[in-house]
Amino acid sequence: MRFTRMRTARATAAAVAAVPLALGGLASHSHAQDASPSPSGTFGPGCSALSQKADTAKDKVVEAAAAYPQLSQLVSAVVRAGLSGTLDGKPDVTVFAPNNEAFQNVTVSQLSSLLSDQGQLEKVLTYHVVDQQITPNELSQGSFTTLEGGKLTTSGSGTDFKVNDKANIVCGNIKAANATIHVIDAVLQPPS
Repeated sequence: MRFTRMRTARATAAAVAAVPLALGGLASHSHAQDASPSPSGTFGPGCSALSQKADTAKDKVVEAAAAYPQLSQLVSAVVRAGLSGTLDGKPDVTVFAPNNEAFQNVTVSQLSSLLSDQGQLEKVLTYHVVDQQITPNELSQGSFTTLEGGKLTTSGSGTDFKVNDKANIVCGNIKAANATIHVIDAVLQPPS
């Protein structure tokens, strides 16, 4: 129990330290070995560029995401919104996780506004989470209700999928203890 708390505390501390990155800083890019694209494993053109500190299959979703430097801005935003406990407490979720590049494509003023409004930040972040495990087979023509309450859609085939016809899944089907993570290249906006 103490070890788990220490790991969670370290992941949370790393996420809090990443807050400046959410304000437009550049994340370092490192490369890992190529993941073999397969509908039953991880897939997508960006999997080889994702570096990972450790196997995340036994970690809750926020700690698993924190293991990927390319998701530091998302983890920072989740911590800022106070959603870590909510997401880690769900038994089976799918997270469409915007990578750091996705956050860098949001204007500085939009990002600053979002980060300063906790209610709006929570709304945007929970729009990226579906309260069920989504398999790669379900991505080809999917329509899912998010934790925020809105709908998002997925489309594509093979290892090439889009979310809301806007974001590409750059690396999909990453496993965490309570989640499947699909890394995407855009920050999604909930329907008005």
